Amino acid sequence: MNNLRKIEGIIVKETPYGDTSKIINVLTKDGVIGIMCKGAMTIKSSYRSSTMFLTIGTFNIYYKEGKLSNLIDVEVLDTLKNIKNDITLISYASYLTDLVMQTLKQTSSTKFYEDYKNALIKINEGLNPMVITNILEVKLLEYLGVGLNLTSCIVCGNKKEIVTLSSERGGLICRNCYTNERIIPISIIKVINMYYLVDIKSITKLSLKEDIIKEINRFLNNFYDDYTGLYLKSKDFLKTIAKL
Repeated sequence: MNNLRKIEGIIVKETPYGDTSKIINVLTKDGVIGIMCKGAMTIKSSYRSSTMFLTIGTFNIYYKEGKLSNLIDVEVLDTLKNIKNDITLISYASYLTDLVMQTLKQTSSTKFYEDYKNALIKINEGLNPMVITNILEVKLLEYLGVGLNLTSCIVCGNKKEIVTLSSERGGLICRNCYTNERIIPISIIKVINMYYLVDIKSITKLSLKEDIIKEINRFLNNFYDDYTGLYLKSKDFLKTIAKL
């Protein structure tokens, strides 16, 4: 049964269909919807630019349960123009999109939709893309089923005399359980904990030192490699950029 719906979402994929049309996958707060956009590939189509990858909009559609819906109209809320015009920023945004889509395979929840949308908006506004990416990575861990223990020693449960945070062991390490793990200062551990708690939408500026940013990014790269089982080519490219 067909019915009219208005949905807000982010285009996470676009695929040509025939010579003149395309199919877009739109991530919404309720999941992903596939939408047929007839004629959207033609030069004169008003939908040509408004149905591009990483466009945030309100989509009026003929909704079809279990099938492709049909686009009636779209109101663009944000083109994320700055991201699309910068190879580094589009690389971060593409990675976050890949990560979110992989996360959807691990959970039925889409509560992270707003965090994903706001992360893209903040990167587009010029905030440090590595920091924003790391914040979203931390927030997605619980949906991937690999929460990071930041309350007590992962080995013995001691909440005192914490000396480091181990990506290999997946949490804090106290003085008694410490072996030869890389030392991550308590000040950096506090920043990672702040990543868990911060509302991305509320961030207006970032004043973290570059060495702290890079240390947190290194830790999260290792933790994701050790615990999530995800392999994303887009992340490999980001690691290359980070070394430049």
